[in-house]
Amino acid sequence: MRDCQLCQSAGGALIWQDECCRVVRVEGAEGASFPGYCRVVWHEHVGELTDLAAAARAHLMQVVWAVETALRQLVAPDKINLAALGNMVPHLHWHVIPRWRDDSHFPASIWSAPARPAPPRPLPADADLRGAIAAQLGQKEIDP
Repeated sequence: MRDCQLCQSAGGALIWQDECCRVVRVEGAEGASFPGYCRVVWHEHVGELTDLAAAARAHLMQVVWAVETALRQLVAPDKINLAALGNMVPHLHWHVIPRWRDDSHFPASIWSAPARPAPPRPLPADADLRGAIAAQLGQKEIDP
């Protein structure tokens, strides 16, 4: 689609991809406030999870779970939020968001008004994140 931002760009800093989907690190203020925040984006333009065949849905969810596990290992959040809204960008993608009890928005969603300043936290290295995702998927680490 010509007007779809996820069809026209990666949607963040490319961390990992295969023939079906990609993992991007969210950049900017959101990425700084929630270090490790990633999106898992289906390459093909589809709007809903049920637009995919069962095997494709299973593959996408395996990647989402691999990213969640990698983030839990690398940044040790108190919680991981998973979201697949698509209201603003109707292209199938999942948000995988590490959360801490003292983050700027906790316990509300990251899209609500902040309750406090975001405490500084280190950003996981792209190579570490890529390697952890690949390990969870049973792959050798490869460049994106």
